[in-house]
Amino acid sequence: MIDIKNAPPIVGLNFRHFQGEGDYSQIAAVVTASEAADNVTRNVKAEDIANAFQHLNNCDPFTDIIVAEVFGTMVGYARGSREDDTNSGRVFHHNGFLVPEWRRKGIGTAMLLWMENHFYEIATSHHLDGARCYQVGVTQFQKGASIMLERAGYQPARYFYEMQRPSLEEIIEFPLPNGLEIRPVTSDHYPAIWKSMDDPSGDEWGSKELTAEDYQEWLVNPHFQPHLWQVVWEISTNQIVGHVLTFIDDVENEQFNRKRGYTEGIGVNQSWRRRGVARALISRSLQAQKAAGMTESALAADSDSTSNVLRLYESCGFQIVKRDTIYRKSF
Repeated sequence: MIDIKNAPPIVGLNFRHFQGEGDYSQIAAVVTASEAADNVTRNVKAEDIANAFQHLNNCDPFTDIIVAEVFGTMVGYARGSREDDTNSGRVFHHNGFLVPEWRRKGIGTAMLLWMENHFYEIATSHHLDGARCYQVGVTQFQKGASIMLERAGYQPARYFYEMQRPSLEEIIEFPLPNGLEIRPVTSDHYPAIWKSMDDPSGDEWGSKELTAEDYQEWLVNPHFQPHLWQVVWEISTNQIVGHVLTFIDDVENEQFNRKRGYTEGIGVNQSWRRRGVARALISRSLQAQKAAGMTESALAADSDSTSNVLRLYESCGFQIVKRDTIYRKSF
């Protein structure tokens, strides 16, 4: 049992830690109900939670999770993790889910405060000096969560957009600059592609130094689909200058009865930017998705990127459908 000071006086309400795989089905039900209330249509199953918990990074589920239950039924759940951001110092992520009928009763705030106190104790007991902050992501539909965070001292730090291309017809084929060529990806290319993703000169917000363990996880990720990737090389130097790491989520497509591909993992070496490389790669990625039987595509865009990606993606036929906000609070 977790004792939270100033918890809402709701009869039957208790807070506790994660108790193991027996919680998976209830966590899945809470996440599904919570996301449905926030305009996210997703049927999360116990096996989805089990799989996710097998790949947690810097998170101990038995200490970094809080569960809210009323008369033994789980109504809320929050999980946190830690990482070192190359630009912002140490970041303590946490995210909560609460079924709609138990919202606006103080349960979400109680879980938020517990998560802050939990990570504060970790930071101070381990003498983690330097810049530190809490971080929470919310969508534009989570108005209550935004209000709660702002009241707790969080401020918007970054905005990200979900963009969709509703059709894979009329794809314009943009040419590559002279001196570049796209090559079919082979296993020999994986280390070079990984190195290009870990380019320290990149401007991706929230980036962190990638590790050998990250590389091994990348190789077995379900979205690792090199037959769909578009990787461009500079002929004279035999170096990678850009890539789009396209993937298709068959399970998601079956769940939502759609044929969507993802135009993700977009990156271009700084020396080749603003020369049409990304646009050429994206057009070829869209063609590959169409050839694989897809009828639409989606991607996530950082609104504050220095490369003005929103305009780039719109020129390739993508439209903004949702905005997410990253909130942060220093401590």
